[in-house]
Amino acid sequence: MNISVTKAAKEWGVSRTTIYQKVNDGELSRTADKKIDVSEMLRVFGEPIFKKRTERSANTVQSTPLNNQSVQYNTDIEHLLALEKLKNEHLSQQVSDQKKLIENYQQQIGQLNKTLDKANASIQDFAQVRLLEFKKIEHDDEPQPDEKKDDTTIPVVEKKKKWWSF
Repeated sequence: MNISVTKAAKEWGVSRTTIYQKVNDGELSRTADKKIDVSEMLRVFGEPIFKKRTERSANTVQSTPLNNQSVQYNTDIEHLLALEKLKNEHLSQQVSDQKKLIENYQQQIGQLNKTLDKANASIQDFAQVRLLEFKKIEHDDEPQPDEKKDDTTIPVVEKKKKWWSF
């Protein structure tokens, strides 16, 4: 027997959103006409709340206000439990998503570190080449033992500052 999502939600005491989530997650299947087989609902959610309530009422000889309050309390607790389970599933999914993000960031950091290491190696190579060139230039500027020193001095002419008066 097939029933609509709305009827299934009412009978099992779950929200339609919960049913749609279970369908989207592949935990619950629907027929081609978008209805849900009762056996599928039983498999996923167990006995319907409506049936549970009926069985409880049949087992009791009298329905007292205290029993009605207990049934309502139990129903409320079941709904809260279902809600907490959904929250838990949602949080688990968020944790999983965050772990994937962290892994992605760690891979990016690794790639950036490799690039930085290559850049540092290139800088060191460049610095060594420049240092060798500098030492060679310094070495070339030193007077050679065969060369004679020229002791001639070049006179430096100082310019006088002129003050203009107006």
